Amino acid sequence: MEILQDPLFLSRLQFAVTAIFHILWPLTTVGVSLLLVVFESLWLKTDDVDYYRHARFWGKLFLLNFSVGVISGLPMEFEFGTNWSRFAMMAGEFFGNILGFEGAMAFMLEAGFLGIMLFGWQRVPPAIHLLASCMVALGASLSAFWILVANSWMQTPAGVHLENNRIVVDSYFEAIFNKDTPWGVLHMWFACLATSLFVVGGLSAWYMSRNRHTDFFLKSFKIALVGVVFVVPVQISLGHGSGLEVFANQPAKGAAIEAHWTTNPEGQGARWNLLAWPNKAEQKNDWAISVPNGLSLLATGDHSGQVHGLASFAKADQPPVMPLIFYSFRVMVAIGVAFLALTLWTSVAWFKGQLMPMSIGKNRWLLRAWIASIPLGYVATECGWIVREVGRQPWVIYGILRTKDAASALPVSVVSVSLAAFIIIYSIIFILFLRFAARIIKKGPDLTLLPPA
Repeated sequence: MEILQDPLFLSRLQFAVTAIFHILWPLTTVGVSLLLVVFESLWLKTDDVDYYRHARFWGKLFLLNFSVGVISGLPMEFEFGTNWSRFAMMAGEFFGNILGFEGAMAFMLEAGFLGIMLFGWQRVPPAIHLLASCMVALGASLSAFWILVANSWMQTPAGVHLENNRIVVDSYFEAIFNKDTPWGVLHMWFACLATSLFVVGGLSAWYMSRNRHTDFFLKSFKIALVGVVFVVPVQISLGHGSGLEVFANQPAKGAAIEAHWTTNPEGQGARWNLLAWPNKAEQKNDWAISVPNGLSLLATGDHSGQVHGLASFAKADQPPVMPLIFYSFRVMVAIGVAFLALTLWTSVAWFKGQLMPMSIGKNRWLLRAWIASIPLGYVATECGWIVREVGRQPWVIYGILRTKDAASALPVSVVSVSLAAFIIIYSIIFILFLRFAARIIKKGPDLTLLPPA
């Protein structure tokens, strides 16, 4: 294929492969680290040894997840210098500093206390151990914050100016807290929480469906349920707010997400396409199932509000691969709705007294639904990042630097070999992760484990 002879396409594909793989691990690194703090705090408050055993059991999966996250994330930072050197030279003053902040403030904090959290149970006082767990959780969240700051700045750059084809920072405060940062950071952080809660709840449901340690895992299941009762509605609200921000600051991306081609006249609402097949070549949808005035209401809050159509932008400024953007967004939204429905279903079951040790096993379909939910948070997050990154194209730094101008001048053979190597190595790492995780899950928690005196 001709496209496989394009070094720019191969560099983009390589970064996509590494990013899609790496993002799987921070999701539960952030969320599970916070849950470990909850379990440990409950143990210290109630003196219930089960919470101590929960912290030890889920800590094993956290360590495995953290390890793969570190391994898979390091190559991405090197790619900025190898495959995207023009971007690095132009934006290094800000972008490089932000990645440095992430390493110095977040990763070092997390890594520094990780040893105490995992291996210090019998070596340090409980209060010091809880402090270490809190620092690991704080480091994980700070890491997500700084990475999202860097990405948000690429979406809505602020606080900088161009000088001799290099970006010079005028205000770090404005650059860090650009228009996209609050929505990007919060939406991703709550995605980490939601994914982790459904993983812990789903695995707890798996054990209970097999009548393994039902009393024990009912506790983690209920904690996960309490978490999603708060997290899921907030995440849906943040998703809507993020969409409004996109339409305000990246209108071409917003139009691509909704396959909206023609700007609606004033006083006449824009239709919202539930399903469609966008055709960029013809600048229209081949077919669509639409709701009258729906897009105007969603994007502006007014049923007749004006929404810029994609055809009003030059083709060179329109995002590529329109069906991918359009349907990735809808998969993400559908999973959010499914999470909300599962949360309501389980809450009603709890209210009716069905989440008791003697009766939980009878709710087979409820437990199966939770088990099925385990991968959905990952799928939703991947879809969200596809929308976020592919929708920003053809810009690396929105409105400032195009993707084609950011790539290094590399031979096709060099990028092809490195891409193939990443695919092979990441595939091996993923298989090993599944194997070790399955071993931990199959063995289950050690219910003879006693806390330190």
